[in-house]
Amino acid sequence: MAASILIADDDAVQRRLVENMVQKCGYEAVVVDGGDAAVTILTGADQPAIDAVVLDLVMPGLDGMGVLAKIREAGLTVPVIVQTAHGGIDNVVSAMRAGAQDFVVKPVGLERLQVSLRNALNASALKGELQRIRHSREGRLTFSDIITRAEAMAGVLRTAQKAASSSIPVLIEGESGVGKELFARAIHGSGERKSKPFVAVNCGAIPDNLVESILFGHEKGAFTGATERHTGKFVEASGGTLFLDEVSELPLTAQVKLLRALQEGAVEAVGGRKPVKVDVRIISATNRRLLDRVKGGHFREDLFYRLHVLPLTIPPLRARREDIPHLLRHFLARFSAEENRSITGITGEAMAHLSSLDWPGNIRQLENAVYRAVVMSDGDQLTVADFPLAQAHVPVAPELHGEPLVVSPAVQSSTPAMISGNEIPIAPLPSNGTLSMLTASGEVRPLEEMENEIIRFAISHYRGQMSEVARRLKIGRSTLYRKLDEASADDQPAGGNEE
Repeated sequence: MAASILIADDDAVQRRLVENMVQKCGYEAVVVDGGDAAVTILTGADQPAIDAVVLDLVMPGLDGMGVLAKIREAGLTVPVIVQTAHGGIDNVVSAMRAGAQDFVVKPVGLERLQVSLRNALNASALKGELQRIRHSREGRLTFSDIITRAEAMAGVLRTAQKAASSSIPVLIEGESGVGKELFARAIHGSGERKSKPFVAVNCGAIPDNLVESILFGHEKGAFTGATERHTGKFVEASGGTLFLDEVSELPLTAQVKLLRALQEGAVEAVGGRKPVKVDVRIISATNRRLLDRVKGGHFREDLFYRLHVLPLTIPPLRARREDIPHLLRHFLARFSAEENRSITGITGEAMAHLSSLDWPGNIRQLENAVYRAVVMSDGDQLTVADFPLAQAHVPVAPELHGEPLVVSPAVQSSTPAMISGNEIPIAPLPSNGTLSMLTASGEVRPLEEMENEIIRFAISHYRGQMSEVARRLKIGRSTLYRKLDEASADDQPAGGNEE
């Protein structure tokens, strides 16, 4: 989805001219004939999201200065470019003081408007990124800091906003990289506990023998190496929110103690003599289906129902492709500023190509791809050539829902066709088929070739979780990486290793 530009002008001819120029620049145009209509669209709950405004200063009724005042009163941060047939310095100063981003004189040319819009959108994206980082560090992140325009996210956001108004336990499910912690921080930052601590714990990164100590604390001398007293994450988060990331990885022994802490509202430190009362709001997250872990005997059913009071499932990036252009603009603005690079944008062809990919690593993978492109690019705009890893991307296979795992060679070659401009294709997910055993000439395919195809399919199917891939293929992770390196070397053309 391209950026939406609101055009407010009482002159029908000027509206049409600016609308045509905005569309030629690759943006979507929303046109109104007065200031009151512009304010309605900008402040209405059910109105389309607006990324920038081209505003006429002289209009009957509510004029441009009045619209700027309404925007300021509503606390909106949308960038505004004002235009007028009267280009006096007094008008320029007044508009800028009222919050305008830029100023153009009628009739504005295409190139001038394009530069103005691009600068306004880049500045807005950078401002949003800086605000998001600041809010995250200060524990004040809200749902307005979440970048999304997708219909698939609307229901998730509504549920999360309702959850923020209470202390109900929330379980957030979703693939790695979809933004589970971002949602957890937004729920905390939008509720009554926002002034209290937000403590995040990655349960999958804690050694089994230290889980209880880190979560519940320990007394001095409770075990070898316990040279001083440690309060634990529950006590640290008391009064606020405790975020248990990858909660499905907790060992069963720790699950028993976690259940008791949730039931009694108290924790007992390792080596402690009496429990300590805590008031903690629990938000947990997992990149696995927790119910499947329960059925497999890896997670306690009673604890599952304690955590699974209000479930949230965040869709993967491939299910909300309309968010990709907006994420790209924000990441580009941030990394260009951090790396001191004067990169002005992303070409329409690159935007369309990146929006058509599946991104198994989701937002985290997209963010890293933009970071690399900004650092390595030699031009003032990012092109398809600046994303070589994305070009070699393997599409993600659909969920098989318990069906036998069968592989189609088409999975390896179903990258969607690339188009230029702003029409972002929604690529269908590849369907499962059979692993072809014969070549086109009727000969049996080499074993190594079929093995490489199965490995690539497994990586795609398990969303790049290499530990899970190795476990399912019943090989060690070192063996898996060695085979991938060998396959990559075989795929390189002759002379590809020369300096």
